[in-house]
Amino acid sequence: MSGKIDAFSRFANAVSKQSGKPGTFAFAVGAVLLWAATGPIFDFSETWQLVVNTATTIITFLMVFVLQNSQNRDSAALQAKLDELILTSSAENEYIGIEKLEEHELERLTELLKQHARDAHDHALHQKISNAVGKKRKRRVDPAA
Repeated sequence: MSGKIDAFSRFANAVSKQSGKPGTFAFAVGAVLLWAATGPIFDFSETWQLVVNTATTIITFLMVFVLQNSQNRDSAALQAKLDELILTSSAENEYIGIEKLEEHELERLTELLKQHARDAHDHALHQKISNAVGKKRKRRVDPAA
């Protein structure tokens, strides 16, 4: 079973890479233009319209699954990299796995982190001001001494 999954992953990667290339887009535009050019030949019949509608529907339907597979693996790889960075840094290890939280929990956590960043920035700014004022006081004191 794993071999089939690996084969599909390789297929999904190849399709995903190929579908994002300019040549593939040009091919799709060319196919649509060719289809449109054949309209007068087929008297713009319902069958002529059905051909492009069916083809694009099938391609779109299949591409959703292929691209979702590719995106899921990319997300998992990115998450693993972020987890490794968290583990090897001074960041809080409890943040590993937060991608599984509910949407409202993630929003609340984001707000808390923003507030913490503002507070840390305010503290850092306050520290810089204190240091600058302390240096100025020392300079004033030193020449008088």
